[in-house]
Amino acid sequence: MSVKLKGRDLVSIKDLTPEEFFQFIETAVALKTQLNMGNRQDLLKNKTLAEIFQKPSLRTRVSFESSMTHLGGHGIYLGPNDIKLGQRETTEDIANVLSGMVDVIMARVFENKTVTDLAKYATVPVINGLCDYEHPTQILGDFLTIYEKYRRFKGLKIAYVGDGNNVCNSTLFGAALMGTDITAITAPGFEPTRDVLEDAKNLAEKFDTGAKIEVTNDPKEGIKDADIVYTDVWASMGQEAEADEKKKKFLPYQVDMEKFNLAKPSAIFMHCLPAHYGEEVTHEVGHCDRSVIFDQAANRMHSIKAILALVTP
Repeated sequence: MSVKLKGRDLVSIKDLTPEEFFQFIETAVALKTQLNMGNRQDLLKNKTLAEIFQKPSLRTRVSFESSMTHLGGHGIYLGPNDIKLGQRETTEDIANVLSGMVDVIMARVFENKTVTDLAKYATVPVINGLCDYEHPTQILGDFLTIYEKYRRFKGLKIAYVGDGNNVCNSTLFGAALMGTDITAITAPGFEPTRDVLEDAKNLAEKFDTGAKIEVTNDPKEGIKDADIVYTDVWASMGQEAEADEKKKKFLPYQVDMEKFNLAKPSAIFMHCLPAHYGEEVTHEVGHCDRSVIFDQAANRMHSIKAILALVTP
């Protein structure tokens, strides 16, 4: 069933219904199929995307700019020193100025408040390209990858191993919406917040998806019988001061082949990249025949094309 998303912001996975979430997945599948057949859809001809980057990125920048090119539009990169969001000019003023010049805004920022303020004041759709609370575009690409592998979401189990960070939060919300069981496996003291867990459980209950949301500090127990084993860097960008301390606490949570083999024999390994081999995952696991990390990276573009195509007026 088609749902209306034109003009909508994508700030949080929590703002979506299961139908809206799955429409992004279905649209991504359709656009990817057309591209693989050599067909590009000029759905955003003469449309312009403003890309605000407080944090640099390989996958986010390339996927957004490639998406706009494939859809017939244009992306404008605004780096950390181009506008100095909230410093040289207020976020409110920047949102209003850009709204008069572009059709859609993507923001990859440090703080959740920055992207929510942009959405508050902008009159064009705002897409959260990453903040300290969530990473919605990453998770839609991840669930596209899961769907390509299994053609379903219910009856699957995700084992998320690592810090209870923005990627973990959005994965919890996505799993709750799609009825996918998920266990967050973290070192003590680094679990997702109580609010995040309650929100995820409330989503599963509100939409009656049946998703089981669990947390454990035991990596072996948490990974056991998983269909998807997912990890991320232990210290995110901007947390460099904490990196050494986190390494000590998270070393038992490294996804090596011994732990990966506790999952189902058909399980896939996922990582949102960049990977720090020898820390959160071994090179052997990251490059084994059941690793889908590069499919996952490529799917960022296809899911972002779906987002842009559906929300841009």
